[in-house]
Amino acid sequence: MQVVDIKKHITIQRNELLNDAYHTIMMSSPEELKRKLIVSYVGEEGVDAGGLLKDFFYNVAKEIGNPDYMLFQYASDNSYELNINRYSSTVHSNYLEYYKFIGRLLGLTVLHKQTLPISFSLLFYKKILDKAVDFTDLNYVDKDLYKNLNWLRETTGSENLFLAFELEEEDCFGRHSVVELKPNGRNITVTDANKSEYIDLVMKKKLNYGDEEEQMMAVKEGFYDIIPTDLKNLMNERDLNFLISGTNEIDVKDWENNTNYIGYTREDRTIVNFWKCVEGFSNEKRKRLLLFVTGNSRLPVTGFKDLQARNGKVGRFTIRKLGDINDLPKSHTCCNYLSIPPYPSYTELKQKLLYSITEGISTFEIE
Repeated sequence: MQVVDIKKHITIQRNELLNDAYHTIMMSSPEELKRKLIVSYVGEEGVDAGGLLKDFFYNVAKEIGNPDYMLFQYASDNSYELNINRYSSTVHSNYLEYYKFIGRLLGLTVLHKQTLPISFSLLFYKKILDKAVDFTDLNYVDKDLYKNLNWLRETTGSENLFLAFELEEEDCFGRHSVVELKPNGRNITVTDANKSEYIDLVMKKKLNYGDEEEQMMAVKEGFYDIIPTDLKNLMNERDLNFLISGTNEIDVKDWENNTNYIGYTREDRTIVNFWKCVEGFSNEKRKRLLLFVTGNSRLPVTGFKDLQARNGKVGRFTIRKLGDINDLPKSHTCCNYLSIPPYPSYTELKQKLLYSITEGISTFEIE
């Protein structure tokens, strides 16, 4: 699987990025797209020695991954991994062509050894690779439901829970409805005798068995326009995730620009020292810090400005002045707050912050 050493020029207008990328990729043959891609932007100087190609993939991916376009949705609450939005057909008349375009873009990402600033769920990658989907994959879609169903499997007395063969759903407009999992499901009580069937039906409904089949087929068609189909036998979903999303690099400047303060200002010594620490951290330590404060080591497609709180609303990363200098930093994951006492030195702040994010997480006030 190699790029053909013949140039294929792509000319893009930045203010029409997604539209131009769509038309260029969809109007080109797979053979043309396997050539060495040379990107140029209208009205901008610069010769593409690889940087413009990287910029192209980066910015197009942020566009297609933005849930506002309704092509994808976050896999579950407080998760920034993407799954296909099964309601996309109600928003886009040519939605299948867009999914084929996305499939081609993912294939080109692998072929040209690029990485994208977005993360798809492992369930999504499983489906691309035609891997078998099972109950554990529900954890990628709805962690709470997965835990509850696991508990239901192991317990007895299911009829005392007053469950029926139905499931509440929310559509793309935020409207809630209750759907039956089988005919007359609302009148069938879940018991120990039939709970296995109930769990299986919930799993299939939540994992979109059939609901997104057309969209997924279009993604796979586009992907395998570029990538040989025998790739399915050479890797698993985690391998493909790594090839496409890389290591999830954290942009410290974006983080700093989208942080609020309570009791501190940006110029206070403690805050200056905090950002000095973060700047010096490895990407892995930055992700640990992010996990410590937000409960998630990943970011939304649009970056820190759209971090979500536990209630699903935007909750900016916030540093709060709180505690005695002998205390350790404390996190409040419900609202993305980090409480830091006014430590007198950079060294003390760094030592206590590192301890918090690497060894002491279980002893702190993570709410």
